[in-house]
Amino acid sequence: MAVSCSQVEHINAEVVYQTEAQLGEGPIWHPDRHSLFWVDIESKTLYEFLPQKKKCRSWKFDRKVTTVVPESEETMVVALENGIVRLNLKSKAKEEIAPIETRGGSLRCNDGKCSPNGWLWVGTMSDDGEKGKATLYCVRPNGRVDAMVKGVSISNGIVWSRNRKYIYYNDTPTGKIKRYRYDARSGDIIANGIAVNIPQGSGMPDGMAIDRNDNLWVAQRGGFGVYCYNAYTGELITKVEVPAPNVTSCTFGGRNMDTLYITTAREGLTDEELAAYPLSGCIFACKPGAVGLRPNYFGQELKKENNED
Repeated sequence: MAVSCSQVEHINAEVVYQTEAQLGEGPIWHPDRHSLFWVDIESKTLYEFLPQKKKCRSWKFDRKVTTVVPESEETMVVALENGIVRLNLKSKAKEEIAPIETRGGSLRCNDGKCSPNGWLWVGTMSDDGEKGKATLYCVRPNGRVDAMVKGVSISNGIVWSRNRKYIYYNDTPTGKIKRYRYDARSGDIIANGIAVNIPQGSGMPDGMAIDRNDNLWVAQRGGFGVYCYNAYTGELITKVEVPAPNVTSCTFGGRNMDTLYITTAREGLTDEELAAYPLSGCIFACKPGAVGLRPNYFGQELKKENNED
């Protein structure tokens, strides 16, 4: 069902950290540290944004770093271009968890998040735009890697419904958010149709967040914003306006999980576009009147089981 522009709420996002990220991506809130982690893929750097101090800490890698999830207060699990590693934030020590197939370097890891049972779902993409060669993988804490969705072009934006029964996921060039039935015990998925068809002319779906009402908040590259859709009807509810064309990802955070943090990119913009949109690459935020879900930690169900023994 179509929604007229007059029915869509418009909210403005503001800069919370001014930077010039070439490809800002993968934002995720760390509830224990009260901070926002995000990456600049092209600079091979992981950042931790401290909202109260309005500054960032950083960790450099020897390869592109594409997404990050929490494991504990001191450790994060990071997807590099060809593998998954554990980073100790204090010692900076890195430990390999699992390699990821990159077809001789023609692919690299991209977006990812942890499932409710603490497994990392991370997908790949082709840097040269080749379609259908990438895969969505599931990485378990013991290092096991399973291919869950094949024939992907640019794997992006995976989230779980509040009741843990559905996964929402997008392969960017398709312009669609797919729905899958999800078995929380086994991790198995079954395709369950299209949740959202992204309107033409509003950009392409990139990173994504979900709120407590199962509304999908989709960063749309080329669309100057984050678009909120009803996951059951596909209707557009809200647009968060961002003064940068390439909006790459978003996540809920803050003590009450009611702040929407947004990453952007300078990559791919001409000199004229950068002059017109100088805040491209910055971190933005707003309070859209929605509350997000706490992030799932890597290995969290395993830890829970061990604590019960």
